[in-house]
Amino acid sequence: MAVPKGKVSKARRDKRRSSHWKLAAPGLVACSKCGALHLPHRMCPECGTYKGRTVKAVKSVVAK
Repeated sequence: MAVPKGKVSKARRDKRRSSHWKLAAPGLVACSKCGALHLPHRMCPECGTYKGRTVKAVKSVVAK
């Protein structure tokens, strides 16, 4: 039978396991009204719409 030569330290063990828990980048979708990127199933922060209807009134930024 294979027997480990020595104790594996917590730091070495955790370094080996670190790649198992990497987070994936969230997928972004384009808004159907303004084209801005936002998280899926959430309101567009740029124009305040969700599924084609206005959910929140967003203040427009006036260009100088």
